[in-house]
Amino acid sequence: MAQASHNSTRRAHSRVLAQAKEQGMSRTHLAAAALVLASLVFVACAGNPGTPAPDNAEPAPGSRAGPAELAAARAAFDRVYEVLQHPRCVNCHPAGDRPLQYDPGRVHAMNVVRGTDDRGVAGMRCDSCHGTANAPFPNMPPGVASGWRLAPREMVFEGQSRGELAAQLLDPKRSHMNLEQLLEHVTHDPLVLWGWEPGPGREPVPVPHAEFVAAFQSWIDSGAPVPSEGTR
Repeated sequence: MAQASHNSTRRAHSRVLAQAKEQGMSRTHLAAAALVLASLVFVACAGNPGTPAPDNAEPAPGSRAGPAELAAARAAFDRVYEVLQHPRCVNCHPAGDRPLQYDPGRVHAMNVVRGTDDRGVAGMRCDSCHGTANAPFPNMPPGVASGWRLAPREMVFEGQSRGELAAQLLDPKRSHMNLEQLLEHVTHDPLVLWGWEPGPGREPVPVPHAEFVAAFQSWIDSGAPVPSEGTR
């Protein structure tokens, strides 16, 4: 169908140019006519649904998986979503510019705010209170091996549906990582691993870390299908 349309348009192109030449049109007019008709050929082919996709076209998320694989991938993402919606993740991926605290997700005390680099403002930097390790006595700010910070403003977990969160993870502009980098991040980043450490006033993530990583990998391997919007 696409090839027939293409050939028909090219024949029309040749006829019009021949008629124009017989009528004594100048080379400039002939060139203009050729340009217009060439654009028509392009539009006719590009707009035809039978035109093959370019070689570098990416398949739609989940298109490589069969029904059984798709169901398994969705179940895997349910596990991922359960972790990413836990307070240990959401508190550092808030919808606003202030981190949250504890399991109830209270706004951080002392008017702590994001700052221009996601690490706080002058005189109230994250590492002013959060060191490189947990303090040896209770009720003190926790620490990790790397610098404490909020997630980028575009990488919001708070209030996201399954579909919204999956789409965000697949968008490097919002997640600031590709899928391989995200997998590396959730596997090894000390800020992520801290989510599984117990502490006063907070419960660790209930899904074992190894199970979470395996579910994340399974979702990616099955084509990273995006759940239907509106499901939470």
